Amino acid sequence: MQSKSMPNDRTNQQNFVYLYDTTLRDGAQRKGLSFSLDDKVKIAHLLDGFRVPYIEGGWPGSNPKDAEFFRRMRSTPLKNSTVVAFGCTRKVGVRAEDDANLKALLDAGTRATAIVGKTWSLHVEEVLKTSLEENLQMIADSVRFLKQHGKEVIFDAEHFFDSFMSAPEYAVKVAAAAVDAGADWIVLCDTNGRCMPSDVQKVVASMMQAVPANYGVHCHNDMELAVANSIAAVEAGARQVQGTINGYGERCGNANLVSLMPTLKLKMGYDCVRDTDLKKLTELSRTVSEIANLNPDPCAAYVGSSAFAHKAGLHVAAVERVAHSYEHVDPALVGNRRQVIVSELSGRGNIRMLASEVGVGVVGAEANVLAKVKEMEGNGYQFENAEGTVELLMRKAAPDYVAPFEIVDMMVVVSDRNRTGTSAEAMVKVQVGDEKFHTASEGHGPVHALDLALRKALVPRYPHIEDVRLADYTVRILDPEQATDAMTRVIIEATSGDDRWWTVGCSKNIIDASAQALADSLELYLARTGSSAGAVQNKMETTGTEETCKTITRAKVEVA
Repeated sequence: MQSKSMPNDRTNQQNFVYLYDTTLRDGAQRKGLSFSLDDKVKIAHLLDGFRVPYIEGGWPGSNPKDAEFFRRMRSTPLKNSTVVAFGCTRKVGVRAEDDANLKALLDAGTRATAIVGKTWSLHVEEVLKTSLEENLQMIADSVRFLKQHGKEVIFDAEHFFDSFMSAPEYAVKVAAAAVDAGADWIVLCDTNGRCMPSDVQKVVASMMQAVPANYGVHCHNDMELAVANSIAAVEAGARQVQGTINGYGERCGNANLVSLMPTLKLKMGYDCVRDTDLKKLTELSRTVSEIANLNPDPCAAYVGSSAFAHKAGLHVAAVERVAHSYEHVDPALVGNRRQVIVSELSGRGNIRMLASEVGVGVVGAEANVLAKVKEMEGNGYQFENAEGTVELLMRKAAPDYVAPFEIVDMMVVVSDRNRTGTSAEAMVKVQVGDEKFHTASEGHGPVHALDLALRKALVPRYPHIEDVRLADYTVRILDPEQATDAMTRVIIEATSGDDRWWTVGCSKNIIDASAQALADSLELYLARTGSSAGAVQNKMETTGTEETCKTITRAKVEVA
């Protein structure tokens, strides 16, 4: 096999597993997922940066976008990876040199091509409507044609495990036909995702004895076994693993390369990815999720935001002493981080570890903070996704803490004047140190108006608060049987530059809950940046601007 993907300088090839990414083709077959041409190019370059040996770009003979992708890639070539064009064997009764699909593979201009062929008699006789012998000839002709044009050929043996289990003699003939014609790889496909790991291991081992070749595996996830089956194939001798980033794919998806990479590398000792690249795994997973416009799975192995989250007090107490007592790998190896969850199930260790992570001193106050957390959770609050509010509770526990502001009163009015569309107006009274200020503002909705009014009161004193942005706003009804009288929980995600934090509010009044979360998000930012009412008061006195600030903000601001 000749490919720039192949590490010729390695002495132990048996210890190397070649990753083959098919996110741009098989992954794109997931329901609700559609990559634009720019998306495909962007992901290809991400994978190239990750040094994935093979990147399957699509099927140039099936649609214009994939054909254009290969044209685009010729003008922006990859540095580390081999781009693969995908197609199928020649059609029944058509010569290879006359087959439009095979011509499209040549036109793609890639060094490597992957062709899928039928291996299961059910498909050959009932779907293709041809003979078993003709199918073997189609495979051989197609592989030979591509090899004559200097291509590295990867033969995807579709439904191979079904074929082997129903008629092993024919399955062997299919692999032999591809090998004899010059195929560089024989990839055994569990196309329907119905195999057990023990079956995969037996079949791969049998094939390596029956038809010596370079074998790979392509597994689907219909029984949640695609990763396990891929591992079983590697243990049996397969040295190419096909899959997708985040397991995207048709039906239940494909083998998840994001799970396979660290498992093969860290658990099994196979050389498939460099240590420095593995540390970017979490970033890769989340970036592809963002491009795909899909939410990352928080519980995803290795890279999920909850993959190294610890909630139970017993667990956290152990992790505080010995990290690997409840962590199967160091999260830093895959670019992730430990997360300590504070909740009613927590112990004081949770408070200490979280305080250490955010750089807040709570020595001696852990019990008080924990008691406050449990009291609030009993009233409907939840802090698993609102670490910012917990951090603020810890900061407030310090004896010298001075709140930068306090909302004394507020009122929000929503109206639809002249039936031209609803608008909202919010008025707030805010206390900063010894002064109270009254501001008002209009917004598209009540939370927007409240945010604007609050900022009007605070920006003259804390100008840098303008850097804070609302990134997300979620609402959860806690007791839906109460209908519109239900308790409501609001979580706000705020950002400033690369920093982001989450705060929570809870009330039967959604505006009140929103105001709590909003106020906490701004107060936490000011606390982190070292702002306080006392500091601002001193600054105004020394700069002579106190009266000016009071005049600007005491009066109600008229809305145009």
